[in-house]
Amino acid sequence: MAWIYCILIDDLVDEGTLEGRVSREQEAKLRVEALEVGADAYLWLPLRLELGLAQNFVVQNRWLRAQVQTGLRQVQNHRELMRTNDVLSAIALSDPLTELNNRRAFEWELPRQIQNARTRNSPVSVIMLDVDYFKNINDSYGHLVGDRTLQLFSARLRHNLRFYDTPFRYGGEEFVVILSDTGSQETLAIANRLCQLIGEQPFAINDELELTVTVSAGIATLKPTDDAKGINLLQRADERLLKAKAQGRNRVVGFSIDPSEAED
Repeated sequence: MAWIYCILIDDLVDEGTLEGRVSREQEAKLRVEALEVGADAYLWLPLRLELGLAQNFVVQNRWLRAQVQTGLRQVQNHRELMRTNDVLSAIALSDPLTELNNRRAFEWELPRQIQNARTRNSPVSVIMLDVDYFKNINDSYGHLVGDRTLQLFSARLRHNLRFYDTPFRYGGEEFVVILSDTGSQETLAIANRLCQLIGEQPFAINDELELTVTVSAGIATLKPTDDAKGINLLQRADERLLKAKAQGRNRVVGFSIDPSEAED
């Protein structure tokens, strides 16, 4: 966001007498008023009658130039601070391994998506995914191969989502996708497609190693009774993910057998 440094300039006359002291009192009052209405600085350039015009010009020009230079330094410092803050914010919300948004970003974004969905009376859903038998990859091939697997998985996940779907690395080998304007049936179809696309082509770890990777997934769609932070929504998706793993992995569980949740 741009910031404009605003200097308010006044040219009161200072006669060097009692009236001059009154003018300085007026200057103090005007300085306060200028700052109160949003100016960054108030510059009083008194024209002293006992000085010549040329001398007045030189003094006032130096004063004005010094104030402008001060303003420029403040603007430059402000812009540098904003750039630094932007970099730090990006680092804080990004997962360095997969380059996806991280859990902190998810916990900020999900309530915002829920509020938008309820304001617009539109659906929002989540997919929670877990890489199957990921511990076996680390144990068999080492953590570097495990890291590379997660990088390739994340890239395939990102490239096969719609531009308005948002993937996050939730933790370890677990990922979450927020799908705005997406109901339960469409979310189920998307989750099944993702599982198929991930499992049907091996991941080329290096020139000598290819791994077949599958995922389990649980999905949930926002309900009117869900809390604003999305805790209930995420809990349902997580419970269904656990069911998918318990039922043999490499599958999606989307609906509870509870008739009251048939819409979800």
